[in-house]
Amino acid sequence: MSKSFDQVELLVGDKVVYTNSFSPYDPILCNFLDAFSKELNKKSTKVYPDLKSLSFWCRKKNIDRIKKNFLTNEIRAGKGLIFHIAPSNVPTNFMYSLIFGLLTGNSNIVRVPSKSFNQVKIICNLIKDLLKMKKFNSLKKNIKIVKYGNENENFTKYISSLCDVRIIWGGDKSIENIRRFPIKSRSFDLTFADRYSICLIDTDKLEKLNNSNLKLLTNKFYNDTYSFDQNACSSPHLIFWKGKKNMKAREKFWNNLKELVEKKYDLPEKATFDKFSKLCIDSTNLKNFQFQKKFGEMIYIVNLKKIDKKIEHLRGKWGYFYEHEIKDINEIKKVLSSKFQTLTYFGVKKNLLDTFAKSNLSGIDRIVPIGQALEISLVWDGYDINKTLTRVVDIK
Repeated sequence: MSKSFDQVELLVGDKVVYTNSFSPYDPILCNFLDAFSKELNKKSTKVYPDLKSLSFWCRKKNIDRIKKNFLTNEIRAGKGLIFHIAPSNVPTNFMYSLIFGLLTGNSNIVRVPSKSFNQVKIICNLIKDLLKMKKFNSLKKNIKIVKYGNENENFTKYISSLCDVRIIWGGDKSIENIRRFPIKSRSFDLTFADRYSICLIDTDKLEKLNNSNLKLLTNKFYNDTYSFDQNACSSPHLIFWKGKKNMKAREKFWNNLKELVEKKYDLPEKATFDKFSKLCIDSTNLKNFQFQKKFGEMIYIVNLKKIDKKIEHLRGKWGYFYEHEIKDINEIKKVLSSKFQTLTYFGVKKNLLDTFAKSNLSGIDRIVPIGQALEISLVWDGYDINKTLTRVVDIK
């Protein structure tokens, strides 16, 4: 068995594969995550905002809330062994995936990105330290974190043949590549594929904001978009402006965002060239291109006179946004597909969103206020993780 671990860097755990399951939300697990949250909060959270978010998410109050939502009259147990394959573009994503597996009572083998991230190192070292403690020693069999390159297909093939659930995060091609490796007949894949997200802002409500509340809104929008350079599946690329064509309010919004981005965001050197090149291509080739606007090098806006099906190829990065004006929320429906994940919003009434969500949408799994795009939960991409990663023990 240990030969299968050749060319694999073990970040946490040993070379033995465990397949045991246990009770979901076991007190030891919840206490472990609480300790993890407290210790992580002491380490580099000012340098790495994503670690601060992770620490906040793992706090006892949040885990208790999630557990309360899980409570059921059914007897449930973990599936067994979960093989997690994390995406390469979000450093902390692997830990959320691991937590999904732990809370639902499973053993876990997690593959982290082959690219080096300090956040991964900090998290793994902290987990190792906690597992050395006597009260958490029993969790050692349930947590294994590995790192290896794409060329090592043997390990992926080996663990795939043993796992009860394979969770794959990544682009469509990456997922198809992993699916080449067979899993057991009763096992299944849970895939979090490439998705597309949008934002809806009511310009009438935007216009009425005072300076303080406008700054608060733009700060939330910043967190949704710039935190992972717009790479997260839930980060919006296209903004729908609902209501009258209030250019003054929109201009004020973008200028407020520009001030914030210039203070907080470290624009990569290559980003300026890439954004300008993309703007040139869009202005030449995009048939619905209406006009473009730049707010320094930090924000590029492409206004679309029309929106068609398959707009999900219109993707920004490093502060590159598309925008379009609508009078009614239902105008969004015509462009939706299964690729669409999150709709963030501001100034839109809850009953209007409820009606919209119930109208047999062909896409969108999440509708959340601006500022909550990246807040991961145990309902994600339309999956109820608590139910998907556990099994029912039926007693008559």
